[in-house]
Amino acid sequence: MSLVRANLTVLWWPTILLLSLLIAGCGGGSSSTGGGPTPTPGPTVSPSPIPAGTSHVALVILENHGFAQVIGSPSMPYLNLLASQDSLATNYFANAHPSIGNYFMLTTGVIESTDDNFAGTITDDNLARALTSAGKTWKAYFQSIPSQGYMGPDVFPYLRHHNPFSYFSDVQGSTSQAANIVPIGQLATDMGANALPAFAFIKADVEHDAHDCPGGGTTCPDSGRLAAADAWLQQNIDPLIKSPAFAGGVLIITWDEGQAADLANGGGQVATVLVGNGVKTGFTSATMFQHQSTLRLILDLLQVGDHPGASATAPSMSEFFQ
Repeated sequence: MSLVRANLTVLWWPTILLLSLLIAGCGGGSSSTGGGPTPTPGPTVSPSPIPAGTSHVALVILENHGFAQVIGSPSMPYLNLLASQDSLATNYFANAHPSIGNYFMLTTGVIESTDDNFAGTITDDNLARALTSAGKTWKAYFQSIPSQGYMGPDVFPYLRHHNPFSYFSDVQGSTSQAANIVPIGQLATDMGANALPAFAFIKADVEHDAHDCPGGGTTCPDSGRLAAADAWLQQNIDPLIKSPAFAGGVLIITWDEGQAADLANGGGQVATVLVGNGVKTGFTSATMFQHQSTLRLILDLLQVGDHPGASATAPSMSEFFQ
């Protein structure tokens, strides 16, 4: 509804101009396709007013489905249970098509590349660098990755462009940092040993993240892809949520991009679900967010001041917390 009504006098115009400027400043973050360097380290941002003392943050990324395909789908009862019981972002958009730019936005705050065959090295400030500099531990858990520290090309059903850490100069140049890229079986081991990192990036392979058909098939109904992803979540993520080792933690489940035909805000509308410490129950948000806000949230929750790329100016997701 317009703020300007016919009976306003000229005395109201300074107020209207001020309100317009404030509203314009509240939009979503940039969807830049540039890959230029960002300051290292990134800008220091005061943490959002979210619960202090978050012990762990876990990020799970699923593949290539829009919000309307997922929320309410009978093929994904587990994800929908989390979405209804905990918090759901209903106006959240990916940044680009295809996948790789979204993985980079979630970890560098810059799209970096829109070529899934990209094989370069990223020297920009990034999530691994920000966490390590702040003394926070991290691990990236990948299903079907050939070995710990692997940064080579695709070995189906593992895809390298779903592993942004493998491109970072920080990780490529450090044996200890590379060792943080591990097979997903390590997740259960770390839970059992009460040795979860402060940040966990958890990724199913393409037969279990709704990208490809389960079991290596070339054709299958989309419901089969979604059902396989939902079963994977229940098998791998439900134990994490319930684990004493994750007490005080926050889980974020999102999708890299929406349907290819959905170009809204760069990458289409996707579902994003939050679960855990201080997260509101039965809550839905209509605020517009994109992946740079999730990157900011991860760093805010862990009280890290360095915010790479667009995460430094991204809208805060503090409204999801009590």
